[in-house]
Amino acid sequence: MGIKIADWAPSDRPREKLLERGSASLSDAELLAILIGSGVPNRSAVDLGREMLRMAGNNINTLGRVGIAELKSLPGIGEAKAVTIAAALELGRRRKMTEMPDNGQIRSSCDVFGIFQPMLADLNYEEFWALFLNRSNRPVGRMKVSQGGISGTVTDVRLIMKRGVELLASSLVVCHNHPSGNNHPSDSDRSITKKIKEASTLLDMQLLDHIIVASGSYYSFADSGQL
Repeated sequence: MGIKIADWAPSDRPREKLLERGSASLSDAELLAILIGSGVPNRSAVDLGREMLRMAGNNINTLGRVGIAELKSLPGIGEAKAVTIAAALELGRRRKMTEMPDNGQIRSSCDVFGIFQPMLADLNYEEFWALFLNRSNRPVGRMKVSQGGISGTVTDVRLIMKRGVELLASSLVVCHNHPSGNNHPSDSDRSITKKIKEASTLLDMQLLDHIIVASGSYYSFADSGQL
């Protein structure tokens, strides 16, 4: 039978270690163990945390995309523990969103990626966003235009234009994610980009770019000469 966490030296127990040394001193598995709470016969909570990470390729960002059903497939992880893990990972994602540097001047596609990557990279469904800018290319507002499934989302160009007019925006950038990890634009991506560009031109706004986020990479319509 494996050694229980209660039998470990106090300095090696996740909760005690966090109190003594701070949360940064814990490994990902140890942090997960605190959320899991308790282990099962022959497996400590830390062991379960390690198994959870292995399921996600030892990548905490990938773990953020794992659903409740997949988490529950692990021995020792019931619905309550799976929900706790999912809630903690979502809090982490929302924290990244609140730290987004979206009030500085937008100078490149990389700046746009830096704003939206924390929001979109971990999602297993598509979201379509618009970022509105003033004459100095500084953001004056943003909006989630739509949310869809794994393979696409429906985007209403009229909603984007309405919000742009309300904000007196001079230009805009749109962005959406590809949960598949493939950052290349689809035919529908090209089509919606063309529609948004045409509509924004009629309202004296300029579409500066359309960014497709795919985990750690992105595609820029502007950088690729597609605008």
